Parts: sequence; structure tokens; C-alpha cells
Amino acid sequence: MALIGANELKRKLAIEVEGQPYTVVEVMFASPSARGASTMVRTKLRHLLNGSVQEKSFKTSEKFSECDVELTPASFLYADGEGFHFMDESTYDQFTFDAEQIGDDRYYLKDGLSLQALKYNGEAVSLQLPQFVELTITETGGNASGNSASGGATKQATLETGLEIRVPLFIKDGEVVRVSTVTGEFDGRA
Repeated sequence: MALIGANELKRKLAIEVEGQPYTVVEVMFASPSARGASTMVRTKLRHLLNGSVQEKSFKTSEKFSECDVELTPASFLYADGEGFHFMDESTYDQFTFDAEQIGDDRYYLKDGLSLQALKYNGEAVSLQLPQFVELTITETGGNASGNSASGGATKQATLETGLEIRVPLFIKDGEVVRVSTVTGEFDGRA
């Protein structure tokens, strides 16, 4: 695998720094004013495994190897006491994440949901949810007749996964709604 020089870094490139996988978030080249000093490359890097962002500076002569990362289609199968089980749709291999790795994303997971798995060195390390998911409302905080969509008033609703969101007053129990996985907000009827 070819090495990438610090002067060739660009956004969204996946590299290894000190044996750890990172994606480049931001790159800036700083030319020193002193004669003979080398140009520095300032970067913001996001750690692929834990999501932390850090700033690092490199000399242009430094080289990095490209990470073995790929996004593959996956499906959510089910959750049990051992964790959350998924299947790689290209190889049909199954993998599991524990509740800590999934975090609040669990509120968007329903059986059969298609998503993307980020693999590092062939192992699934994180998930990318679709932008929107469709979930059924199990309970709303009371129905008021005569309310219209133009009123702008909302009420609390609990979805099939346990997620609680605000919905317009005209939404009833049993309806399927679109929810943004980015904001966690109601986006309309499904």
C-alpha cells in the first residue's frame, strides 16, 4: 500500500496515525516566516473507533498509510441480553454491538432496518443510520379533536422503540411517522 505524504492530505481521507485509524476533518497548510523552516500541515482528525476529534500538526515530509476502511450495507436483526445483532448484507456474516457501543442509536433500530456498517480491517466498528426511519406511535399524550396542522402545537409521543418525540396534535396512536436520526425530531407521516 502506498504511503500518503502530509502535503497530500485532504478532507475525508482515512489514515493511520500512530497505529490508530482517523479520518481527516480539516487540513490547513502553514508556511513559516523564517527562512529555511519547513511548511507545517495542521489537521483536525476524527478517531474512527471512538469519534473523538483532535488537532495534530505534521511536517510535510511525514508519511501515513491509508486505513483499510469500508462502508458496507447491513441490516439490524434483533436485540437480546448479549447486545444488538446485525448482518452484513454482502457477506451474510453476523456481528454484534453491545448497548454501550450503540448508545442512543438504539431508539432508531427496528427489525430489518437497512443501514451502513463501517468496517476497519474487516471488523465492523461503527454504524451509520439512514437519515430517516419510520416508526409506529404506541402512545400519545391525549387527542384533542378539531386541531389542525396549521396550529403548530405539539404533544409528547412514545414510539415503538421507546423513543419520545414531539408530534403535531392531529397524530394518533398507531400511526407510522418519519423521524430524523440526526435531530431526533418528527419529520412527517410515513
